[in-house]
Amino acid sequence: MPVRKDDEVSVVRGTYKGREGKVIQCYRKKWVIHIDRITREKQSGATVQVGIHPSKCVITKLKLDKDRKAILERKNKEAKSAKGKGKFTEQDVAMADVD
Repeated sequence: MPVRKDDEVSVVRGTYKGREGKVIQCYRKKWVIHIDRITREKQSGATVQVGIHPSKCVITKLKLDKDRKAILERKNKEAKSAKGKGKFTEQDVAMADVD
């Protein structure tokens, strides 16, 4: 699932490991996301957001809308249908020995 604004994430790698917060901006050109409460102070004293790569984060809470719900339902359906796909049961193995 792609990360997007208003999702809640937890940082799992790097200097800010273990910090949690809400995504306030996705900067797609630079491949970073900005998370609230993860800031640093510049030399001039101004605070700026620190860009974190999305692969270093785990989504803890999704902002659900109709499109995202549809994606989750579709993924759930695929996982359920693929559960028995290509698997042999004990009965299949027993019937193979009968021949």
